[in-house]
Amino acid sequence: MIVTGTRRILAALSFGAILALAATQTPPIRFREIAAAAGLHFVLENSPTDRKHMIETMPGGIAVFDYDGDGRPDIYFTNGAAIPSLEKSEPKFRNRLFHNEGGMKFRDVTGEAGVPGAGYSMGAAAADYDNDGHPDLFVAGVNRNTLYRNLGNGKFEDVTAKAGIASGEWAVAAGWFDYDRDGLLDLWVVHYAKWSPAFDRYCGEQARGLRIYCHPKYFEGLASTLYRNQGDGTFEDVTARAGLTKFPGRGMSVAFADYDQDGFPDVFVTNDNMPNFLFHNKGNGTFEETALLAGTALRDHGKPVASMGVEFKDYDNDGLPDAFVTALAGETYPVFRNAGKGMFLDATYVSKLGALAVKHSGWGLGLFDFNNDGWKDLFTANAHVNDLVEQFEPAVYREKNSVFVNESGVFRDVSEESGMTLAAAHRGAAFADFNGDGKIDAVVSALGSPAELWENVTPGNAHWINLRLRGTKSNRDGIGARIRIGKQVNEMTTTTGYASSADAGVHFGLGDTAIVKTIEILWPSGRKQLVTDVKADQVLVVTEPW
Repeated sequence: MIVTGTRRILAALSFGAILALAATQTPPIRFREIAAAAGLHFVLENSPTDRKHMIETMPGGIAVFDYDGDGRPDIYFTNGAAIPSLEKSEPKFRNRLFHNEGGMKFRDVTGEAGVPGAGYSMGAAAADYDNDGHPDLFVAGVNRNTLYRNLGNGKFEDVTAKAGIASGEWAVAAGWFDYDRDGLLDLWVVHYAKWSPAFDRYCGEQARGLRIYCHPKYFEGLASTLYRNQGDGTFEDVTARAGLTKFPGRGMSVAFADYDQDGFPDVFVTNDNMPNFLFHNKGNGTFEETALLAGTALRDHGKPVASMGVEFKDYDNDGLPDAFVTALAGETYPVFRNAGKGMFLDATYVSKLGALAVKHSGWGLGLFDFNNDGWKDLFTANAHVNDLVEQFEPAVYREKNSVFVNESGVFRDVSEESGMTLAAAHRGAAFADFNGDGKIDAVVSALGSPAELWENVTPGNAHWINLRLRGTKSNRDGIGARIRIGKQVNEMTTTTGYASSADAGVHFGLGDTAIVKTIEILWPSGRKQLVTDVKADQVLVVTEPW
């Protein structure tokens, strides 16, 4: 018995030593904030008022896309407007487009590009909806949406009206996907709730003179809208036909992935203090809402949380897309692990993210391999909803962003050593390799504060590859394509986090792999393609075979 016990102790110590060694061998992640030096001068003007209008605390979406085709991702910030007029009455309210000049330098080209926006803007979604090779831009806003068509000469045209895109409801986020696989990108618009500047409920403690943003329960939710691309520059509202009108929610963000591997993209919508929606694409132009049965409506405790942003990607390298959601302090950042056969498991604490994130409040997020070791890490843009929360509960309003390194499907908080130093009312976040060094950088917006540009300066020479897809029978961007390299699987998408978008290809960290033996691509058209013996450390353009 003594010998057995000793062996058990030694085995435990050995296992602990192995875990410790694995932790020390995990490549570090390092960022530095360079927005000012890069010329990225932008402040998110949310127009806070004493009446605490709910819209004031919710803007901040960002779109990253190469609008002029020079190979470098550019940055578009959405912005607020005056309240109660909801008009961009001063230059400070303009949405802003910054051209990537190279070398981590940016230049404001909003005026010459013609994209200052209109109204109180919230979210942004970029993709090439007309398949002309130039990425276009949709801007979601409070009672006003805008569709900009990229003319290919550095300028955009507002085609909202003639494209058939409606306004009149509070839209927070949107995303592009090809739900019917006809080779044309369709548009999903997420709405929050019925609201007007006349709403004047007093929430908080009137005796103390502490007025706060009202709880979401006081707002009547709205259904998402689905626009089908008709291929002639116009869209048809097919919301009712698709079966979506009977699912009103307080929608915050949207993400797409084929979670059940049936070849059709499905839709995850986060809801604020309501169960989330998971719309299963039935492949016949209609959707069925399956979140409760699939296990993504709620965490295992059965309580709805303030679900904000969402990423719908495979974090544990089992080939199936999982869902990550940001929420408020005390609620954790829920993780729904795809268990296959259309089912998800609550992996919030198994992944260790529950304990790490429980004190944080989050909005934007990105699941990307920041250290290029072959595992997707997590970046979250943190801050609370209520600017007076510290007078009501043990929570913090302004927070630093967080970075969680992925160690074989388990996360560890490396925020401090990664360089997250700035506390602010963070909101949107978008991600791309802005300087072409093979490392994914981050751009973050913050209410009333300068935007942040976090350059990835992680040391080491881990390999990487970025795939830019060019569809022929599929949509031009290859959105919805499923790509496998070894155990890693990614789907091409331009949605990210909270009300944001990143049209910057598909990034894979490769670790020590200098030559990729096989890249397997399943295009939205159903075609399969193998690309073999590819050198790492490059942006590879892959065209769908005819």
